[in-house]
Amino acid sequence: MKTMHTLMAAAIAAVLSAAALPQAALAQVSAKFAVTLPEKSHQGQGVAKFIELVDAKSKGQIKIKAFYNGALGNDVQVTSALQGGTVEFTVPQTTTLTGMVKEFEVLDFPFLFANEQQAEKVLDGPVGDKLLALLPAKGLVGLAYWENGFFNATNSKHPIAKAEDFQGLKFRAIQAKISQETLKALGANPVPLAVPELYTALETRTVDGQGTPTAVIAALKLNEVQKYLSLTRHSYGAFIPLVSKKFWDKLSEADRKILQEAALEARSFQRGVAREQAQSAQAAMAAKGLQVNDVSAAEYARMREKVQPVWKMFTPSVGEALLKEVTDQVAAK
Repeated sequence: MKTMHTLMAAAIAAVLSAAALPQAALAQVSAKFAVTLPEKSHQGQGVAKFIELVDAKSKGQIKIKAFYNGALGNDVQVTSALQGGTVEFTVPQTTTLTGMVKEFEVLDFPFLFANEQQAEKVLDGPVGDKLLALLPAKGLVGLAYWENGFFNATNSKHPIAKAEDFQGLKFRAIQAKISQETLKALGANPVPLAVPELYTALETRTVDGQGTPTAVIAALKLNEVQKYLSLTRHSYGAFIPLVSKKFWDKLSEADRKILQEAALEARSFQRGVAREQAQSAQAAMAAKGLQVNDVSAAEYARMREKVQPVWKMFTPSVGEALLKEVTDQVAAK
């Protein structure tokens, strides 16, 4: 009998002890993080840093596994999977969201930003917060903004030094209307393709060229199937770490805070990697034979003028007030 009382007392003590523990300590959280680019890319390194920070802050209780190289699907497919709750994390370019939240198109207006600092002011300020607030209604939670970078043009035909050089090129477009209309305005023929399809499409000459940040061009080894890199800087791309709202709603407030803090802390690291890779990638690809050319200030201005109809076309969908808030922030010293 004494033994029975001792066992019962030990069991009760164990239950009470467990009840006193924080919720996060009782059950380990596991999640999948879908990544389009390779592990060593600026996107991949940002994800690795985020996972490392989450692991440290949660003391190993939140375990996230990354799947690189589009292993779980392209950005559109994976974002849909987040909405359905079958994948927990991804980090697409904000352009991917324009089909469901039109206001995000404001970040893709061509030739909007002249430098990274202007983009940061908008993304990390009130405008960025307003856009994030629109996502939960679509089954997504945005944690921060990271950097993809300025888009530059590559192709297999000739250098692009002026607007007319786009004329007639079959050019890969992001799977978003504003990307396609920008290329049309410049004179190219847009062909919507997901990132995992891009190398083969260029190799087989299904398309002549494409536009992505220099770091992405190198990460995907597109210099192997392209001859010219033209520094057009015609658009700026921001990555957005996303969480499935279905997953988010199951987390404790403490776990949500960990994810938000980790995404913001990883932001500075990831942006630094993106900018370093943009410079080093250009030099490395040039050394391997990729022909690189600048675009003069005068021709850059002409390109910007050619895409003004795109601004007019998409202003109604993003709203004049939001666009003005963005352009005012860009112009602010």
